[in-house]
Amino acid sequence: MIDRRALLLGVGGTLVAPCADATEWTPIDPAEAGFPADLGTRIDQFAGGKNIHGVIVVRHGRIVVERYYAGEDQVRDSEGRMHVERVAFSPRHSHDLRSVTKSIIGLLYGIALRDGKVPPLDAPLLAQFPQYDDLPDMAQRRGWTIRHAITMTLGMDWNEEISYDDPRNGQTAMERSPDRARYALEQPIVAVAGERWIYSAGATTLIGKIIEHGVGASIHDYARRVLFDPLGLGPTEWRSVRAGEPIFASGLAMRPRDLARVGQLLLDGGSVGERQVVPADWLEASFTPAVRIDDRRHYGYHWYVGNTVRGRDLRWIGAFGNGGQRLFALPEPAIVVVVTAGSYNQRAASNDLVGDVLEGIR
Repeated sequence: MIDRRALLLGVGGTLVAPCADATEWTPIDPAEAGFPADLGTRIDQFAGGKNIHGVIVVRHGRIVVERYYAGEDQVRDSEGRMHVERVAFSPRHSHDLRSVTKSIIGLLYGIALRDGKVPPLDAPLLAQFPQYDDLPDMAQRRGWTIRHAITMTLGMDWNEEISYDDPRNGQTAMERSPDRARYALEQPIVAVAGERWIYSAGATTLIGKIIEHGVGASIHDYARRVLFDPLGLGPTEWRSVRAGEPIFASGLAMRPRDLARVGQLLLDGGSVGERQVVPADWLEASFTPAVRIDDRRHYGYHWYVGNTVRGRDLRWIGAFGNGGQRLFALPEPAIVVVVTAGSYNQRAASNDLVGDVLEGIR
């Protein structure tokens, strides 16, 4: 029997009716999908007290569990200022994806490349920004390619390990600078390009600007036309800073079930029905390890990749965002897991939750 709590979403210990498009996904009982029968209850117990906002588990294109909870979140007011507010999340709520946005940028570059709108990855990066011909150490910077940016191997000094509330944080400093592209390009060089992974919102900003220039549209309008609308996604938002400049690295918001659609797209080889939305060869290249991050993770074209989950051989593809935003797609068991949360600038429990979800799957 189907667990109706997968259709009626738990919010703060109560149940709410599903939104009108609940039929987008066909449900399946956890046990039938190869999970423990009490998976929903386990997720509820785990989420308690950890400021988890939403969890979606999909297998073979069918929803196994969908949960939403009340929790504290950072909410923007009408003037763009952040404040903390308690929100009772539901399937209708869009959620900040933070740096999951970077991985969406990776997909958009592949689509634009197929359509001849952007240069190939081995094209010189600085050739796309000819106005910055006065940068320091130009001899080294001229060796940069777009591939170095999309794999985050430019070798520039950049620190996003500290809080995003700290003005020394690389992304925070860039977003406050008068010229974000210049800021991203002029940082000191600390490694040979291609040899070391250094996480950088600056790299994503450069990729995003190349896309916008090539397609002649805003990044959000382009994403709606070539990716979000073909997927049938609901409302999305791409937040901006002054003068309407999009926050390429972390500005996207969408409903968790729509993010699950993106995950399913990865497992379906980039196709939706008969339409090839993202080139299959781009996905294959995106998920091929380009640079080592640590013992468990590598990085492709703005996507994280790994081969183990809690010591078990399971290949996964991931997109991660500050606060605990997570998208995991596992090709062999055909599973998608989405987590949204509000643990900004601190360790989030999302990875542990994903590990628990995948524990004991058949």
